[in-house]
Amino acid sequence: MGLYLRDSVWWMSFSHLGKQVRRSTETEDKKLAQKIFDKIRGEIAEGKWFAKLPGENYTFAELMEKYLKEYSAVNKAASSHIRDKSLNDHLQETFGTYYLPEINSKMISDYKTKRRLEGAAPRTINYELSLMGHAFNLAIREWELIDKNPASKVKKERVRNTIERWLSLEEEKRLLLASPGWLQEIILFAIHTGLRRGEILDLKLSQVDFNRRTLIIYEQKNGEIDTLPLNQKAMGVLENRRRNKLPGCDLAFPSQSGTRILDRNLFRAVQDALKRAEIENFRFHDLRHTFATRLVQAGVGMYEVQKLGRWKTPSMVMRYAHHNPESLRPAIEIMDGLDENFITILSQCPKKRGHKPVLRLATP
Repeated sequence: MGLYLRDSVWWMSFSHLGKQVRRSTETEDKKLAQKIFDKIRGEIAEGKWFAKLPGENYTFAELMEKYLKEYSAVNKAASSHIRDKSLNDHLQETFGTYYLPEINSKMISDYKTKRRLEGAAPRTINYELSLMGHAFNLAIREWELIDKNPASKVKKERVRNTIERWLSLEEEKRLLLASPGWLQEIILFAIHTGLRRGEILDLKLSQVDFNRRTLIIYEQKNGEIDTLPLNQKAMGVLENRRRNKLPGCDLAFPSQSGTRILDRNLFRAVQDALKRAEIENFRFHDLRHTFATRLVQAGVGMYEVQKLGRWKTPSMVMRYAHHNPESLRPAIEIMDGLDENFITILSQCPKKRGHKPVLRLATP
C-alpha cells in the first residue's frame, strides 16, 4: 500500500475488499499525490470509495493472452492469427508488465517513436497499434475490464502508398530461374492472378472450377464471395498441381508434408531467390503490383483492373493509371477530328493598334 512512480506520474497501490487496486493520481507532484492518496484512504475508511472496474488488476500481457485465445484464434484466419502473435511480441517488450490503467496515450506515442527509430515500417507500426486498440476496445465493450482506450488518441503513422515496384519480363525470367520448382509455380500464379500471399497459401483445389476456368475466393474481411476468371498460365499451374496432388490434401500449394506453407518459410525462400537473381527492393506483395501494372500497360480499363484485383474502391487502383498514358490518346485525338468549319479564325481584320484576332463560331 503506497505510492509509486511510473513514467514521472505518481500512482497509488492499495487493497480494497481483498483486491489489489492501482490508480493514477495524474500528477507528477509527490506532495499532491500524497494528499490525493490520503483522501482515498479516508474514503475507504468511511466506506465512501468504490472500486470501478476489474481491469485494474489486468496486465497488458494478460489482456493480450485473452485476446489471442478468445478472439483472434476464433474469429480470424490462421494466417491472421499468426500475424497477431508476431505483432504482440513487439508490444509485449514495452507494455507487457504494465497494468491496464497505467497505460496512457503518451506511452503509446513514445512506443510509436521507438519503433520508428528501430526501423519498423509505418504500416507495421500501424498494424501493432491497431491490434492494441482492438484489444482495448474489446476490453471495454465485451469484457467490461476498463472504460477507456488509450490507443484511440494516438495518431497512426502516415503510410506512403506511392511505392510501386513490379517485375519486368527480364526480371521475371531471372527470378524464376533462381527459384525452386514449387516457388516458381507460386510466383507465376501470383503474377497471373494478382492474389495476395495468404490467399495463395490458403487456396484449395476445390475452389477451382477446371471446366469453367474460374476460381472462387472467400473474402475473409467481409465474408463476400468472388468468382474470378483464370488465364491459360494460371490454369496450367493449377492443372499441374492437381496432377501432383498429395493424398488427402486439398491445398493447391502445400508443403512437402501436405500442410500449409508457413508465411515465414515463403518469405525466406523468396528472399533467397531474389538475392540469387540480383533483384533488389522487391517484396512478394509486389507480384500483385506486377499483375495490375501489366494489365494497365496492356490497355485494360481501370474498372476491369479493379474487379480482377478485387480492390474495393476505384481510388485504390488509380495509382496504376499513369503506367499507360497512351490509353488517353484516343480521347485527346478526338479534338483533331472536330469539324474545323465550326471555328473561324478572323485573320483578316483591320489592323488597328491594340487589335487581336478573335475566335468566332461560324454560323451554319
